[in-house]
Amino acid sequence: MHLQRLYLLNFKNYEEAELELNSGINCFVGKNGEGKTNLLDAVYYLSMCKSYMNPVDRHNIRFEQHFFSIQGEWLKEDELSTVQCVVKVGAKKVFRRNKNDYEKLADHIGLFPVVMISPYDRDLISEGSEIRRKWMDGIISQFDRRYLNDIQRYAKVLEQRNALLKNMAEHQLFDPESIQVWDMQLIELAERIHRVRTEFVEEFIPVFQKHYERIGKEAEQVEISYRSQLNEHSMADLLRMYEKKDAITRYSNAGIHRDDLLFQIKGNPVKRFGSQGQQKSFLIALRLAQYEWLKNHLNTLPVLLLDDIFDKLDHERVERLITLVSDQFFGQVLVTDTDQDRVEKIFTEHDLDHKIFTVSGGEIRESALT
Repeated sequence: MHLQRLYLLNFKNYEEAELELNSGINCFVGKNGEGKTNLLDAVYYLSMCKSYMNPVDRHNIRFEQHFFSIQGEWLKEDELSTVQCVVKVGAKKVFRRNKNDYEKLADHIGLFPVVMISPYDRDLISEGSEIRRKWMDGIISQFDRRYLNDIQRYAKVLEQRNALLKNMAEHQLFDPESIQVWDMQLIELAERIHRVRTEFVEEFIPVFQKHYERIGKEAEQVEISYRSQLNEHSMADLLRMYEKKDAITRYSNAGIHRDDLLFQIKGNPVKRFGSQGQQKSFLIALRLAQYEWLKNHLNTLPVLLLDDIFDKLDHERVERLITLVSDQFFGQVLVTDTDQDRVEKIFTEHDLDHKIFTVSGGEIRESALT
């Protein structure tokens, strides 16, 4: 599977751009701030129906314009699919495949998978539990449509339950029967979501550990642990245990919306005890494991998006990553970098088929290979 063509109109800093991509490696070279990462983000949009960088769609419209359009041609198993995303100010986002609009964006997720490795990945370690839950949910949802529907429904039910708790507190009247209507739905959804997350983490851990050993220079034991209140209690029991606290705080204190993933090295949190090099290896291993998990479950090679990583990694880690590319572990790869000589040397030395595009001021030009 690969993206053959990409066409942008009023997307971020691009007034209009069109390019034909290699089925192998595509390098976008230019100074910082010229729009290289925006091209990777456009490809991410065509896969996940949203931006990797900025989830507010209207913020991705070019300055002083009223809409943007991203269109791409995906080739998968000899079948060509044209996918388009159109966002207009004040209108609902339109996502279509082969000129047919999706009723639900969830129906598109997983058809054309991508994996991004970016400097922003550090948030997975440094930020709170929500970003790690979203990362886990984003992987599982590309394979399991029921799971995606469950987490969307859970969020809506939770919102309604919290609104009811707030309303009851304001009127100083706790109505058990009214709250039970939402509790019954939460119990069913939470138990199912927890079961899928547990199975995912158990399967994901050995794949992650394998890639940490490959990409890193360190030999420390690394671990991912799934922390959930449902590990110890049923959702029904949790709701009973937290009934009084919920009434006081006016929101739901128990459930899978409190879940987290613990990232550890030698039994300690990576965030606090991991060196800069160990954290980089940890994050890259997470993404490579994500890639392998999706490849195995979707039976296709996702597109790999590498944003400015050659400048952030030492030579040895770069070499190990490129060795994976050379071994045909990956399919199509899109890379951004500030140094054309560096990327040409890296891919030429490994005799890898590649194209190089120079990016400047919203203009893209294919470079002749030396």
